[in-house]
Amino acid sequence: MCINFTPTKNKDWAKSVLNIDLPQGYPNEVYPSYQAPIIIFDRTNERYQCGLAEFGLIPSWAKDKKIQRYTYNARCETVNNKPSYQYSWKNRRFALCIVDNFFEPSYESGKPERYCIQRADRRPFGIASLWDTWVDKETNRQVVTFTMLTCNANSHPVMSRFHRPEDEKRTPVILDESQFNDWLTTTPDLATTFMKWDKFPSLESFKSING
Repeated sequence: MCINFTPTKNKDWAKSVLNIDLPQGYPNEVYPSYQAPIIIFDRTNERYQCGLAEFGLIPSWAKDKKIQRYTYNARCETVNNKPSYQYSWKNRRFALCIVDNFFEPSYESGKPERYCIQRADRRPFGIASLWDTWVDKETNRQVVTFTMLTCNANSHPVMSRFHRPEDEKRTPVILDESQFNDWLTTTPDLATTFMKWDKFPSLESFKSING
C-alpha cells in the first residue's frame, strides 16, 4: 500500500517520455487529500492530458470528502466490484500517478522506521491508478481525485520487507515507461494483466533521512 509519495517535478523526463508539461503548485510530498499530477489518455482527441488531482478517490455518489481516508489505495483483487471504484474501472478511467519515490514503514528493527522506495536507476516512474470526478455540494466545484492500485507483494524482494510482520505485504502497481501507453489505453478485461510485481522495474530502498 502507499499513503505517502513524492510526485515527480522532472519536467524534462515528463516532456521526453510523455510529451506533457507538468502543472505547477503541488507539494513536494503527498498524503491523502493532497494534490498531485496524474496522466490520463483523452480518447476523443487521442492524446495524453496531465493535471492535478486529489489523492484519495471520491466517487460521484459520496456525500463528502471523508471517504478519502479509505480510498487512496484500491486492491487489484477487488477493484472491479467495490462501489467506490466500480464506475472508474468499468469506464476505463485509467491514470498514471508519476512519482520519484514513495514511502513505507519497516518493522525490521522492532519499531516502525520510514523507508523510501525508488527505481534502482532512480528514474521517475508511474503507478497504475484510477480517477473520478466529484462535485462539492457546498462550493459547486468539480474535484478530480484518484486512487493507486495495489497488489500482493509477499514474495517481492524489496516490498516484502515493509509493514507489520503479521500483515499482508502490499505494493503499488509500478509501471515501466514501456507500459505507460498500454495501461492508459487498456480495457477492464486486460487491466489485471499489469497487476503482477514480476513485471515491475528493479527497485531499491533506504531509510529516509526525514523519517
